[in-house]
Amino acid sequence: MDYREELQAYQPVNEQEAKDKEVTLSYLSCFGDNLLTRENEFAHFSASSMIFNKERTKVLMAFHNIYNSWSWTGGHADGERDFLALAMREAMEETGVSSLTPITAQMASIEILPVWGHMKRGKYVSSHQHINFSYLLEADESEALKVKEDENSAVGWIEIDKLLDYVSEPEMLPIYNKLIDQAKKR
Repeated sequence: MDYREELQAYQPVNEQEAKDKEVTLSYLSCFGDNLLTRENEFAHFSASSMIFNKERTKVLMAFHNIYNSWSWTGGHADGERDFLALAMREAMEETGVSSLTPITAQMASIEILPVWGHMKRGKYVSSHQHINFSYLLEADESEALKVKEDENSAVGWIEIDKLLDYVSEPEMLPIYNKLIDQAKKR
């Protein structure tokens, strides 16, 4: 589904999502499809996913080199208009799993996330915003995992009730917990 249709159809589940959807629609009226590329250095689209085992007791995460934390998978739109396909491709690239199933084909949340200035591939990237669509995916725990060395230094299954011990970005925990709650209901 095209990202604009998905955004219009999405029903926010809380005040944060309602405000972030409103701001995203405002950005779209100003910047249009330029938000699909990193050429827009103020804000651009990304898609992320929480990957669950079949029992919904663990999540597959990567230790992200820039954020120095265990994190969900995801990446920049870079022109892609189907954000579920983007989230699935990024999940496979970042974890090495070859088979993923969407728990639901619709996005599970929307958030605008700050990205602080950092070095990437020897160049400085200024602080900016990621307008992020999040998805719920399922993978088989027995699949072989593989580190994507230019982005992460570890990949592993984490028990949901121990997530706090692994994630060093406290601002991400409410988003992760919201997605975990949604996945457990499906």
